[in-house]
Amino acid sequence: MDILRYGSRGILVELLQSTLKKLGFYNGTVDGIFGANTRDAVYTFQREFGIDIDGVVGPITWKKLMPYINGTVGNIVPTNMSYSYRIMIMNINDLKRKYDFLSVGSLGSSVLGKELPYIRLGIGPSQVFYSGSIHANEWINSVVLMKFIEDYAIQYEQNGSLYGKNIRELYNEKSIYIAPMINPDGVDLVVDDMSKMSNAYKNARLIASNYPMISFPSGWKANILGVDLNLQFPANWVLARENKYAQGFIRPAPRDFVGYGPLTEPEALALYNFTLANNFKLILAYHSQGEVIFWRYLNLEPEEARKIGEEFAKSSGYILDENVDTGSYAGYRDWFIQDYRRPGYTIETGLGINPLPISQFDKIYQDNIGILIQGATLV
Repeated sequence: MDILRYGSRGILVELLQSTLKKLGFYNGTVDGIFGANTRDAVYTFQREFGIDIDGVVGPITWKKLMPYINGTVGNIVPTNMSYSYRIMIMNINDLKRKYDFLSVGSLGSSVLGKELPYIRLGIGPSQVFYSGSIHANEWINSVVLMKFIEDYAIQYEQNGSLYGKNIRELYNEKSIYIAPMINPDGVDLVVDDMSKMSNAYKNARLIASNYPMISFPSGWKANILGVDLNLQFPANWVLARENKYAQGFIRPAPRDFVGYGPLTEPEALALYNFTLANNFKLILAYHSQGEVIFWRYLNLEPEEARKIGEEFAKSSGYILDENVDTGSYAGYRDWFIQDYRRPGYTIETGLGINPLPISQFDKIYQDNIGILIQGATLV
């Protein structure tokens, strides 16, 4: 772990602040800025744990903090900070070590070579699949999915329940596959966990300069090459291209550029191939924002999709959208419904402007815990 001191900034400072807040030593904002309040909290922590009081978070201080980060004491997934790829990978490794019944694998790799992990919950023959953060500035859903994984694991270990369903029973009946972060390069760009000196960052900034009406990097939805991954699937891709070209997105952009053909981007191709390789009865594609559930695609959805969607709406309070054709094509859910004729849902969490503030997490999670359980139990 990097050495942190007064004046440091970034994701690891947020992790430090989040951990100190969990321990009751820090009562400020988790903002990634190592200022006087953070330094004072480090002083207090070092004093309490018998460390030299220098306000610097080096190897010894990190070692003392680590049990409260890796789940040796308390929970693992932080829900009050920005969530980058490296934090997610730390969490996945810690969850797997703590709960050895979790199964972890990879869909493939991103443009920058980051593995795209999935976690399998359960051993049952009936499979469902949930994905998040295919759009970079919708990273809050990665936290939602990771927290669900942790809560599932806790309840399995304790022979407990979530949303009225015994988790050990669910584990034996169903297999829930979760890919929490489909677009890690884009997420790292948005949450400022990418070196501004890197070629990837410089290229993204150049792409964004052609679209000054889109805030950079907060408005970035695409992968690091400027291709919108949710416009990459073979479900009327040509119509999606026509629509987006008409809107001016004719070249790499922070959002809405369809690419030069379907499945040209490694993240989209990995998601496509992973779906082909499994037998998912239902998929949930997590997006933000709007508190709405999309479930229809050109009247190709199966008959049972409405009933399941109504249950989702009831448990979450979200609106079940009834439009048959929203003018949106080439999405992952569109392709799944088109090719499999099985229930597929886009869940739009939260309200506001992306990226949604992490302060919305608690409400979003409570709204969606029912959907996350029902997604497996209703098929």
